[in-house]
Amino acid sequence: MLRELSIVSVNLIKNREKFMLEDIKGKVAWVTGAGTGIGESGAIKLAEAGCKVVLSGRRRDVLENVASKISGEVSIQPLDVSDNDAVVSVAESILNEHGQIDIGVFSAGINVRERNWPVVSIDDWNKVINIDLNGAFYCCQAVLPSMRSSGGGLIINISSMAAKSAGALTGPAYTSAKHAMNAMTASLIIEERNNGIRATALCPGEVATPILEQRPVPVSAEDQARILQSEDLGELILFLAKQPPHVTINEVLINPTWNRFG
Repeated sequence: MLRELSIVSVNLIKNREKFMLEDIKGKVAWVTGAGTGIGESGAIKLAEAGCKVVLSGRRRDVLENVASKISGEVSIQPLDVSDNDAVVSVAESILNEHGQIDIGVFSAGINVRERNWPVVSIDDWNKVINIDLNGAFYCCQAVLPSMRSSGGGLIINISSMAAKSAGALTGPAYTSAKHAMNAMTASLIIEERNNGIRATALCPGEVATPILEQRPVPVSAEDQARILQSEDLGELILFLAKQPPHVTINEVLINPTWNRFG
């Protein structure tokens, strides 16, 4: 029995590398929506792992606050992801500075208060689609050429459980954008996997982030404390980023244990 256990132990030691996560120190990670919430937490976790992190978002002062929490190499590139020319310009700037973009975490997203069919406006529909869907597409398009050239890369699109079913809570624009984001991510995997490029659609349920402030019915502080926290998603982003190059995790679904809706 002891000999059998010894053999098992030796085999586990020999195969240990197969189970180890990658060291991502020195990798270049571009995070959009990095000023708050999931993007902020993801950026901080990637920086703690040794990544060179580029923070993008619409408000420079908010990005500077996040940068102040990072002790490693960090830079700021303010950006409205709904502007394709601006996205291309920022990607080129990152490539000029770092030579590559290894990881893209595309977390920029919004919703609107007047979101349901009886009240949603054309302008608000376009605003949500342009940021939540088109913005992610523009960012993917901007990083893919350099990832192809370097032989690989990872894109993490921050989607939502709203991509998995339709409901009144998130409204038609956000629900449509996230369904499309998941389809876009799946398409990217199929077309780019033989170039060594991996992608994940990360689909959280309710997360206590500033986007909840746009809910028609506010979420109480007590309830927010019981749902997912942005730090939970930051840890998950880090886990995805540390997967070895031969592993693609197509989608991740994550929910609070407690269900506010019964």
